[in-house]
Amino acid sequence: MPNLKIAIMQGCLRLPEEEALAKAKEMGADGVQIGSPVDLDAAGRKALVQKIESYGLKISAVCAWGGEVDLGEEGSEVHVESGKRVLELAADLGCNIWQGHIGVMPEDVNHPHWERFVRGCSELAAYGEKVGAVLAMETGPEPPYVVKRLIDTIGSPTIRVNYDPANLILWPPMLAQWAGVPYDRAAAFEKFMPTEGADLLGPYVVHCHAKDATTDDAGNAKEVPLGEGLVEWPKFIGYLRKHGFDGYLAIEREVGEEPVKDIQTAIDYLRTL
Repeated sequence: MPNLKIAIMQGCLRLPEEEALAKAKEMGADGVQIGSPVDLDAAGRKALVQKIESYGLKISAVCAWGGEVDLGEEGSEVHVESGKRVLELAADLGCNIWQGHIGVMPEDVNHPHWERFVRGCSELAAYGEKVGAVLAMETGPEPPYVVKRLIDTIGSPTIRVNYDPANLILWPPMLAQWAGVPYDRAAAFEKFMPTEGADLLGPYVVHCHAKDATTDDAGNAKEVPLGEGLVEWPKFIGYLRKHGFDGYLAIEREVGEEPVKDIQTAIDYLRTL
């Protein structure tokens, strides 16, 4: 089987740009996931690609918060238009993937937000087809089946998934708290499927976040170093391979006092898979 392609979310290294790129290469990464410098002109975008490639790295995806894209809500039109700019950037940088959060989709298709999500994402899908870039929706706020339903409803190859298994552990306790209901750990894992959801969404996954998390019965959830949480990584990678995934696993480490050490540990662990 081919080796996994491993990237690092550049910002997680907490280093200046040049140092971060040099460190990523030294650590054995194949690429970096960058932010969204949409203000760069054509020359600046070309120069950025050349700089990253001079370190022997590739851009795995661009990361940008998408905001609420459910057209009809206040400000949503602005979010959709800004999303189009990110899609242009992703195409110009050659990675062709925008990874972003786009709001919380309702589970009930009769909820007014559902139709608005379909309209907003359909507009982004059409623009993605025009410029040659994909919106990879971040997993987390919704169960995988809801994400799949949106993708199937829109029916465009430019609406895809950035699978973050840890988010499917971290989000359910927050959602329960917001709803004012007790957190049921067993029910949450059955519904949000942090590992098994990769089988359901596998055909649509174009990029992944390699991040781990844990939670107890009371819903005390936290991000932990890769391999120390509740994501079943061998099984997770197996699901990805089953569906022909050939994208990057971008290591994301948002907490902790020693990010470089934790990211190196994550790279070494993933290489064993």
